[in-house]
Amino acid sequence: MGELFRSEEMTLAQLFLQSEAAYCCVSELGELGKVQFRDLNPDVNVFQRKFVNEVRRCEEMDRKLRFVEKEIRKANIPIMDTGENPEVPFPRDMIDLEANFEKIENELKEINTNQEALKRNFLELTELKFILRKTQQFFDEAELHHQQMADPDLLEESSSLLEPSEMGRGTPLRLGFVAGVINRERIPTFERMLWRVCRGNVFLRQAEIENPLEDPVTGDYVHKSVFIIFFQGDQLKNRVKKICEGFRASLYPCPETPQERKEMASGVNTRIDDLQMVLNQTEDHRQRVLQAAAKNIRVWFIKVRKMKAIYHTLNLCNIDVTQKCLIAEVWCPVTDLDSIQFALRRGTADS
Repeated sequence: MGELFRSEEMTLAQLFLQSEAAYCCVSELGELGKVQFRDLNPDVNVFQRKFVNEVRRCEEMDRKLRFVEKEIRKANIPIMDTGENPEVPFPRDMIDLEANFEKIENELKEINTNQEALKRNFLELTELKFILRKTQQFFDEAELHHQQMADPDLLEESSSLLEPSEMGRGTPLRLGFVAGVINRERIPTFERMLWRVCRGNVFLRQAEIENPLEDPVTGDYVHKSVFIIFFQGDQLKNRVKKICEGFRASLYPCPETPQERKEMASGVNTRIDDLQMVLNQTEDHRQRVLQAAAKNIRVWFIKVRKMKAIYHTLNLCNIDVTQKCLIAEVWCPVTDLDSIQFALRRGTADS
């Protein structure tokens, strides 16, 4: 029981490792876990040590794996953990690992870029579909509003879209309009701003979109509303468009006649169906790539971090003037000297 509560007797040992065997020897010592290396280059900058490039390559592989892991967790795919402790890859295997991780990262980035573009297109088509669906009611209301304003008995009671000189002419009025979609929470402020800037000379109608729409960048679902603004003249048109831009509203072309709107809606629905099919195929492909990576990513992390630890440890060693061996100093328990020597012999043989 005494050894359980007292420090082991330690000794400082010096190791001479052949250059070609140093990697495997340090690997074996790392698996053994019985030695602590001293830094024999305390005055040398981290970026000036012999194996700094190898450490950087390991850090880059680790970064790529973290990106893949983030995508896996975002997709709610379980990461397989068998408890396996994989062997350290040989230095010559680093190129294959780098190529594999780069391929997976590039494939996922390409899928994400394509998927985001498809989702943005899908969102635009969906918003346009709702605009075309709601606008007929809006146009009917605008026509009624215009007729009321043309009634001499109501001129004094309404905020007219007509200039005074035009009210008395009795000529037909052609209103311009813009239609779009805006975040629902911005509607009250949006309406007040339009009223103040345009001095009441616009006619705004809006309707909520029942289901929230997915943001193609963040993936969040946002509640939105369709709106249409009627006005007269280019000056008001420019003001309205600037306000829409300031409130980050999305504007869409909307035909004036019911027949044209019906034809456009039919085409939009067809494109939405086609796009949904492509989105489903893209998501299926993304899931397959992530599921395949999820089976191996834990093992890949262990391999890369073991390699990085080995090269970091080799940077603590001195290099012989002949460049044929590395010199290291380690603290180790006296009782484990035999197992340490055996690990060094095994590492030399593996190299």
